[in-house]
Amino acid sequence: MDYPIEKWVRDWNLTSQKRLPSDQQTYDKMLNLVSTQRNKTSMKYHFIHSWCKTKVYPDNLPTTSVVIVFHNEAWSTLLRTVHSVINRSPRHMLEEIVLVDDASERDFLKRPLESYVKKLKVPVHVIRMEQRSGLIRARLKGAAVSKGQVITFLDAHCECTVGWLEPLLARIKHDRKTVVCPIIDVISDDTFEYMAGSDMTYGGFNWKLNFRWYPVPQREMDRRKGDRTLPVRTPTMAGGLFSIDRDYFQEIGTYDAGMDIWGGENLEISFRIWQCGGTLEIVTCSHVGHVFRKATPYTFPGGTGQIINKNNRRLAEVWMDEFKNFFYIISPGVTKVDYGDISSRLGLRHKLQCRPFSWYLENIYPDSQIPRHYFSLGEIRNVETNQCLDNMARKENEKVGIFNCHGMGGNQVFSYTANKEIRTDDLCLDVSKLNGPVTMLKCHHLKGNQLWEYDPVKLTLQHVNSNQCLDKATEEDSQVPSIRDCTGSRSQQWLLRNVTLPEIF
Repeated sequence: MDYPIEKWVRDWNLTSQKRLPSDQQTYDKMLNLVSTQRNKTSMKYHFIHSWCKTKVYPDNLPTTSVVIVFHNEAWSTLLRTVHSVINRSPRHMLEEIVLVDDASERDFLKRPLESYVKKLKVPVHVIRMEQRSGLIRARLKGAAVSKGQVITFLDAHCECTVGWLEPLLARIKHDRKTVVCPIIDVISDDTFEYMAGSDMTYGGFNWKLNFRWYPVPQREMDRRKGDRTLPVRTPTMAGGLFSIDRDYFQEIGTYDAGMDIWGGENLEISFRIWQCGGTLEIVTCSHVGHVFRKATPYTFPGGTGQIINKNNRRLAEVWMDEFKNFFYIISPGVTKVDYGDISSRLGLRHKLQCRPFSWYLENIYPDSQIPRHYFSLGEIRNVETNQCLDNMARKENEKVGIFNCHGMGGNQVFSYTANKEIRTDDLCLDVSKLNGPVTMLKCHHLKGNQLWEYDPVKLTLQHVNSNQCLDKATEEDSQVPSIRDCTGSRSQQWLLRNVTLPEIF
């Protein structure tokens, strides 16, 4: 039976605590009394929320304009967002709300919406896009008409919590080049239940330039000295919810207006902030709920894949230097996409004297899925069978595959890193017992079962912990490589070849 969370909080009188109890063992013991993961998360939320309530913020915080873009949004979710902003923001800090309609077709989002917001106690302006323009250009229009010292971007299906705004504005007041995001709590799209998010994850990305949440690394925990009310420095942001100083937004180049609709803009602005002298944080004392929908309820003119590929290509060409090859090799079709003119963005990078992407990987995201140093990036080909390792689009905890080499990159792209890992995107080849199997697990950077020694003379890939060698597939399973005692046979010889990039358009 679960230990009641409310009783836990009352017993420890957490409202008077400013940081973790010094008796960490007691904290862990009490936490272990909670059986379900949801209740563990809830208890941790109670901890941090109670400590955050003790924070005192300056009276003269900057004002903010809240910019919300919507397209065919439901009345209930849009107004839930608006009312939560009004009801849970100190009035003197809230300059206005700017609603940007990206060419909605629903009648209730036209005159009825305008009539409704006129009655609200905070100025709410409805701006209309003349044609469907997408999130990026709609946000730019909203930012252009806003008046607050800070611009806060929210999605149209959110709920702000009590105390959400002050921690964000306080960080920007402390340093105007700090861009801040709240912790994004989850609102169920089935029941609209509100569930607390975690302060133990931050933003990253994989080789395909997909945004991903990853555990906050120990180095960041150490920097904060165990105080979980302090902001987390995050390599990237999800992009839907953040606050930025209005003038700084202009100085660093707002959004890339050459990007279309939506997709990739969050990584682009994240790289730009860090490489050009800013700071990107998740403020753990600020919580905003967000409805995570199972599917996008609207269409992308031109097709989702084409638009996201174009946007990602632009950010790779401008910001990623030679590390863009990871993206191109694993997604070779992207190199045929017309990504438009990037000369103005390259000029912006030069003007701001931004650092190289290698600096970003070294200093901001050293645990990135893109290794900073590597021996090879491409195929791993068996000498005897002429077949290649292939991830077969399988997932974590599944066996790595082997298949006829096709030279097209994609699922046959592996990197042998300077840390002696064999990586495919954010997964590493791992062997936990003698004779295998060889599975793909999240890279943990601790060597152990993910440590491989490549001999460029013998051409062997030796798994150090088991002292066995990677071998061809067995007769029992023709699509899975094996791990066996090292014999020096041709079936245990592997060629690590850098894939030649396809002709780049």
